[in-house]
Amino acid sequence: MSSSNPDDGLRQGMEEAGGCTAVGWKLLFRSWAECCGFRFCDTPKHKVMGDELEKDADLLALQSQLNQTSITWKQEMERHDSQVETLQEKLLQVKASIRSSEDIAKKELELLWRRVRTTATLLTYLKSKARIIAVPHLAHTSCGIKHQDGIGFIDKHGTPLTDWSKNIDLSSFENSNEEILLMNSNRLGLLDANDGTYISEVLKSVQLVTDVMEVLVKRVIMAETEAAIEKEKVNLGQEEIRKKALQIEIMSAKVREMEKFALGTNSILNEMRQKVEDMVQETSRQRMRAAENEQELCRVKQDFESLKSYVSSLIGVREALLPSDQLQSHENILEMLIGKATRLQNEKSQKEAEVQELMAENVRLHALLDKKEAQLLALNEQCKFMALSKP
Repeated sequence: MSSSNPDDGLRQGMEEAGGCTAVGWKLLFRSWAECCGFRFCDTPKHKVMGDELEKDADLLALQSQLNQTSITWKQEMERHDSQVETLQEKLLQVKASIRSSEDIAKKELELLWRRVRTTATLLTYLKSKARIIAVPHLAHTSCGIKHQDGIGFIDKHGTPLTDWSKNIDLSSFENSNEEILLMNSNRLGLLDANDGTYISEVLKSVQLVTDVMEVLVKRVIMAETEAAIEKEKVNLGQEEIRKKALQIEIMSAKVREMEKFALGTNSILNEMRQKVEDMVQETSRQRMRAAENEQELCRVKQDFESLKSYVSSLIGVREALLPSDQLQSHENILEMLIGKATRLQNEKSQKEAEVQELMAENVRLHALLDKKEAQLLALNEQCKFMALSKP
């Protein structure tokens, strides 16, 4: 058995061998002596006396060490007692600190509970405000917005709808009047000397949320007004579209009528063109006939002149040779030839007059044809313009 401190080793050995026999005590003493630096050795009987003397010296040393150990124990006990007293004082201080902390925690808990009640009250106010704002006419009344004849909607400051701003300016809300907020808090019974600043900040936040809700109500009113204006514009646009569609239908009907008229006019022009061509051909034939008649007339004139000269010579000869009755018959023949020549001359004049009439009619028909063609071209241009103007 070994230990760094002999006293600790002896005390431990005494505890372990508390109810032992003499042999046990001997072993205990031996172990304690070894711990203190003494040495024992087994010797023969002739050395027993020296051992006893040595044991007496060891006992004296052991007794002195035990006395020193007892003194050390007493000093240690006194030191432990002073430490216990110090710890008891510290314990009392800790208990006092705990009681003080409990009081402070209780006060803080009461403050927090009061703040919770205040916050719950303000949240209830905001909830009721939101419910009121959810109803249109109640929202107008709650936000101080009313409708004035001739102006429209105005807010609680008298600003008309046209001057309302769509943007939310938070700086104006942050600079709210603190005195009004504190008066409201006093009226609600929420202000305390310890949490006045907190209540003021909470009321600022509530006022900010309320002002933002009022601005949102204004924006909703502005959006509804703009939507109504846009809806009116859409209705006007639809009405205008219906009018334009009706006008387009009317113009389409007119175009169809004009197309029919153009087709009819075209057929009439074709007929008139055919008639003019026929008349031109007839005029050409009449001219050819007139030329033939003129040639025939010239030939007849030549024949008549030759016949007249021949008759004159013949008359002169016959007057000398023939009797008067034969002369009379020749005169009758001559008169008949003269009548025939006159008739041919009249027919020539009549044919020339007919040719002149046909030429005048041809000129008139050409002019009418040109006029109709110009009208048809103008009508076609108008139809093209109307067709291009269609959406």
